Amino acid sequence: MTSALIALPEERGSVLGSELERIGVHVVGVVDVSEIAPGLLAEADVLILPATRAALSADLVAACDRAGVRIVTLGAGESRLLSRYGLPEALPEDADVWRIADALSEETPPIAARPVAARRRIVAVWGPHGAPGRSTIAIQLALELARTGRRCALIDADTVAPSLALLLGLGDDAPGIAAACRRAELGGLDAAELSRVAVAVETSAGTVDVLAGLNRPSRWPELSADRLSTTLGVCREWAEETVIDVSAAFDAYEEVSDDLSGPRRHAATTAVLREADVIVAVTAADPLSISRFLRDHAELRGLVGPTARIAVVANQVRPGPLGIDARGQIRRALERFAGITDVTFLPHDQRAADAALLHARPMADVTPRSALVAAVRRLAEHLEPARPRTPVTADSRRGSSRAVRWLRPARAVRAASRRGSDPEWAS
Repeated sequence: MTSALIALPEERGSVLGSELERIGVHVVGVVDVSEIAPGLLAEADVLILPATRAALSADLVAACDRAGVRIVTLGAGESRLLSRYGLPEALPEDADVWRIADALSEETPPIAARPVAARRRIVAVWGPHGAPGRSTIAIQLALELARTGRRCALIDADTVAPSLALLLGLGDDAPGIAAACRRAELGGLDAAELSRVAVAVETSAGTVDVLAGLNRPSRWPELSADRLSTTLGVCREWAEETVIDVSAAFDAYEEVSDDLSGPRRHAATTAVLREADVIVAVTAADPLSISRFLRDHAELRGLVGPTARIAVVANQVRPGPLGIDARGQIRRALERFAGITDVTFLPHDQRAADAALLHARPMADVTPRSALVAAVRRLAEHLEPARPRTPVTADSRRGSSRAVRWLRPARAVRAASRRGSDPEWAS
């Protein structure tokens, strides 16, 4: 007999519990999500709960995995959250007892898939403490994504040290992300309103819409998780590519606070990381930064789940702090201690960085031939979905090396010469 633990709101939970008992399913109990204890999970085979962010968490999913308890969710609109945790597709909120019973007995339920309708992405640029270059990479990445012809937005959601406005030469009086969040709380935020509060920055790659950050870090309560999540939902309709610069710390670090109902300074970072389609995780190429990155990367994985896409970037790569083989040292350390095998390396280009700061412009505008600009362009291509490559050699086994290309004209000339000297060919 299947044993089920129900964590649904009271009326729905009690009614569903009695209906499941009538058809032979043992109900361990009907509890609130906050009351789920390891002892109850040990008695259950299946946990039934809403498909909401308030109910589902990485700790709860991990506890169910340890206890061997399946999770069945009810509700709609959270396929991104379910796919992040590798959970089955949610049943309708008003599903009848027979459909729920079938889901309880199903051995291999289909895993929820991420929605792929519009290919509109949110790219979060995150990194540990110590100035690894998050803001610089966010600006340059936004330019390279805009270079593809897609509408790109750049948002500063850093509640600790906002800097995009200074780096781009924008004034402190720009409405920015704070104004968008206030409009979102009032229910008046749409694409037209985002265009009004954003600043259109003309670059060598085209126009990039910038939502500047807070002009004073003390205004961080204005970027609450609910406000920012609503704003990001509208951003998906407004721009095809949205690049967001966030701070280093997570809201999870504040769980020990006495006031759990009050605002949290790092809730903006948590909300962005959970909503992002791609997370660009940046570390500086020095021993201290890599040590911090390895520690915080584990926390990041616990926050966003094992299936979230994280692109690891080693910035400011140079032989000084790590010896001659800096890339090899970084690659081996990340693979050994975090299992990271795919790393993008960005070179240290102080001249390009200084020129960008001097002119308050993106690097691609002032030093277009910089090696760092070229590396970020390759990073933007790496973030694109995999596409089938067209074989350059048209299935030729000889390939298209420089030597082969050089020999082809010579062969053609010799063949033409033989044809011209052949009496039969001439006749």
